[in-house]
Amino acid sequence: MVSAIFWSVTDVAAKANEIYSNGIQQQVETSDNIGKMLTIDVETGEYFIDKTGVEGMMFLKSKRPTARLFTLKIGYIAAVGFGGFDGKLS
Repeated sequence: MVSAIFWSVTDVAAKANEIYSNGIQQQVETSDNIGKMLTIDVETGEYFIDKTGVEGMMFLKSKRPTARLFTLKIGYIAAVGFGGFDGKLS
């Protein structure tokens, strides 16, 4: 069954950032995880960390096919960089 509630991309991103900032950031921002991808199910708060984000998306979608997912790069403000900016926070 498909969820009847529409979420915009902005809504999903805002909820993911809220979950990250207010719940899991301190747990996942370790030296071992910096640069890895974090995929968050914004409805359940469940997350998965892997190197590319693909495994996390596949895993979370296998658990909940209608999951609304958001992926970010741990320790960076952007997942990829263009024009010489790597997106690293510090």
